[in-house]
Amino acid sequence: MLWGAAAAAALAFFVTLEIVARRHGIPGPLTAQARELVLPPKPGPLYGGLALMMVVLTWRQRLVAAGAAVGIDLVFVLVRWALDVQVPEGQFFGNGALWAMVGCAVFALARRSGQERALLLKGVGLGLLLVTGRKTGDTWLLITSKTRPTVLDPYVATADHALGNPSWIAGRLLKAAGPMSGHVLHVVYAQLAVAAVVVALYQLRRVAAERHFPRHHLVRTFLVIGLLGPAVYMIFPVVGPIFAYGPGTSGTGGVEWAVANLWPHTPPPIGVPHPVPYDGLTPRNCMPSLHTAWATAIFIHSRRGPRLLRYAGAFWLVATLSATLAFGYHYGVDLVAGVVFALTVETALRAFDRGWDRSGIRMVAYGTAVFAALLTSYRYLPVTMAEHPWVCGPLVVLALLSVILGYLRTTAAWEPKDVPALRPEPQPEPV
Repeated sequence: MLWGAAAAAALAFFVTLEIVARRHGIPGPLTAQARELVLPPKPGPLYGGLALMMVVLTWRQRLVAAGAAVGIDLVFVLVRWALDVQVPEGQFFGNGALWAMVGCAVFALARRSGQERALLLKGVGLGLLLVTGRKTGDTWLLITSKTRPTVLDPYVATADHALGNPSWIAGRLLKAAGPMSGHVLHVVYAQLAVAAVVVALYQLRRVAAERHFPRHHLVRTFLVIGLLGPAVYMIFPVVGPIFAYGPGTSGTGGVEWAVANLWPHTPPPIGVPHPVPYDGLTPRNCMPSLHTAWATAIFIHSRRGPRLLRYAGAFWLVATLSATLAFGYHYGVDLVAGVVFALTVETALRAFDRGWDRSGIRMVAYGTAVFAALLTSYRYLPVTMAEHPWVCGPLVVLALLSVILGYLRTTAAWEPKDVPALRPEPQPEPV
């Protein structure tokens, strides 16, 4: 019943988002996903979704599904080559993975029953949710650009003085480090979904043998962050330093809409912030930084893995934080909000799984209050924050550290305690 209710709620959400997108003249997530059954797919986690789906299959079934996906992709590539269809760079493969997932769903409905059918459908749903979640995020971002003609970057840039304008510092450091560092950070930033799939596959590695999913895993946190985060974009639309105070990602496209061309060499002056108009194409996707939130979730879920996975999770978090600042995609205060957002969502999901108690409710309420206080301060107290950085900067950092400490203490108390075995009492010697 729970899985059925979740599936119905997800379908209702996708249909609603499809209707809203159509009203703004853009394709919704369902339309975009259906097109990729035939048209060249956009770069995305199609094979990552297939890999997640295959956690419910046996090794023989995995080989069949993977072979079918690759074979279908080769057929599509050959047909497009024969018909001389122009395909954008990086969009050659992926249709086969989508067809393989749809085929497994049809197989589950036609040839399986009971628990086996339910398990296979859960696997298909997990893979399709990862794929459709990417389309949903793209649609959300387009909606933010269409419905929010003004952005609040001057407020966030002013508040960022309290942290020392870290995006400006990181941008200059990246330019000084040379192109190789930029290439590495770009790969890390762009392939965040790959890191998530690797951690999720480790967490779900026993599903095929145990025939059930663990109570909590990374994919759930990823999807909830991606679902709730864009709603905050609608409330607090921000485009980022490279767009509001720089040339944009193309090198020239953002200058005509920028407040001033200052990034990354000259920090913005402290003035009276006000909303500024921006184009109808650039997503308002900075507050909070969801890349930071997702990287935080990867780091948390990698802690229970082997040493290599733990090191990789830590590297991905540090590299993602560096990339978001150095590329000018986010302000420092965005990252603080992103970490608080991720820890609050993670606590709520874990509390829901184990049953709500006082500590879980208290931590979720506290994280929500800190997140709301941060956004309120950025919006209504940015000048005060900028004029008193030695007071407000430490307060922002202390708020972040308090949420981290609260999360650690709350989740540590939920861990099962090892009870030492009692030593048997010595028996008296027989007389």
